[in-house]
Amino acid sequence: MNLRALKKLFAEYASLAIYIYLIIFVVTLAGFAIAMQTGFKVDGSVGKLGVLGAAWVATKLTQPVRILASIAFTPVVARLFKIQKKSVETSDG
Repeated sequence: MNLRALKKLFAEYASLAIYIYLIIFVVTLAGFAIAMQTGFKVDGSVGKLGVLGAAWVATKLTQPVRILASIAFTPVVARLFKIQKKSVETSDG
């Protein structure tokens, strides 16, 4: 997915894409924090940051995947909730 497609997605779905990205971020962060709290061991310097800090670092490492998931899920969620696209005006001249 290129930058042009990402801009088109945000132009069409505006805040919905941001909400979906933030929801995926929070769920990923919470998932890593819960996994680390319940016994998943993190080695190295990341393990010394504490659970929330280590979860944040792990979440940042998944950012490209989260962005792709947001791009994929935004149109699906919009259709599911029948959210109207913003009309995008294009000029031909």
